[in-house]
Amino acid sequence: MSVLVNKDSKIIVQGFTGTEGTFHAEQMIEYGSPVVGGVTPGKGGQTHLNLPVFNTVRDAVKATGADTSILFVPPAFAADAIMEAANAGIKVIITITEGIPVADMVKVYDYLKKHDCRMIGPNCPGVITPEEAKVGIMPGFVFKKGRVGLVSKSGTLTYEAADQVVRQGLGISTAIGIGGDPIIGTTTKEALELLMNDEETDAVVMIGEIGGQLESDAAHWYKNSGIKKPVIGFIAGETAPAGRTMGHAGAIVGGSDDTAQAKKRIMRECGIHVVDSPALIGEKVKEVLS
Repeated sequence: MSVLVNKDSKIIVQGFTGTEGTFHAEQMIEYGSPVVGGVTPGKGGQTHLNLPVFNTVRDAVKATGADTSILFVPPAFAADAIMEAANAGIKVIITITEGIPVADMVKVYDYLKKHDCRMIGPNCPGVITPEEAKVGIMPGFVFKKGRVGLVSKSGTLTYEAADQVVRQGLGISTAIGIGGDPIIGTTTKEALELLMNDEETDAVVMIGEIGGQLESDAAHWYKNSGIKKPVIGFIAGETAPAGRTMGHAGAIVGGSDDTAQAKKRIMRECGIHVVDSPALIGEKVKEVLS
C-alpha cells in the first residue's frame, strides 16, 4: 500500500481550465494518473481534455465519486477552494498554489480540523506514487517504483533525491512534497508517520530546510516511536544568514534551533542517518538498506 494516492484514487483538478491547471492536468493524464474531471465555476457542463468540467466540487464528487483534488487556483481564491473541497467530502487535497495569504491559511487550518481529510501544501510540488498516480507538478520520468519513501519541503530536492535513489537501483514508494509555506496542511512528522506505517516502504528520505521546528518534531517522533525503519536526512540552507527568508516563506532562521547545524544535530541524536550534501543521499540510502 502506497500512501495518499494510488491507481485507485479518483482525482479532480480545481482550476481545471486555467493555463496552469490545463498544462499540469495534461501531464498527469499522460502519466496515467486516474483523473476523472475538473472544476471551474461557470464552465460546468463543458468538456476539457476529454473530461467533464463541473461548477462545484460537490457536483464533481456526486458525478465521479472523486476522493482526491489538486488545486491550481489563484492565491486570492485558493482558501475558499480548499474549504469547498473539504466540505464536499474530498479526502486528500493537494494545494499547489503559492502565495496564499497567511491569514487565509489560518482559517483553512482550523476549518480542516473539523473535516475528515488531509491537505498537502500549499506551495508544494504534490504527491507521486510512481507508475500509479502523479498528483502534482513533478517530472514523472524521474520517479521509478520501489520501496523508499520521500518527504520533502523542497520541490527540486525531491526530484534530485528520487533520481539518486533510482540510480542506485532502488525506487520510490511514495514521494510527498509538503510545501514551503509557514502554515501547511501536513507536517514533516505527519508525512513521515504515514510512510513509516506503510508496509511497502522500507526506508524514508527526509529533506528539510532551515526555519521552524518541523524536522526536529519529526526526529523526536521517530525516536520515540521505536520504529526500526531507517530514515536518511538532509537539511538545506546551512550557509544561510540568520533572519533572512531563503526561497520559501517558512525558511527563515528565527532561533538557535532553526539553523541547519542544530537540526542536523537533533536528527542525528534521534537516530537519523544525516548527510551533509544532497549529492550523498542516494549512496546513504543504498548503504543503510544493504
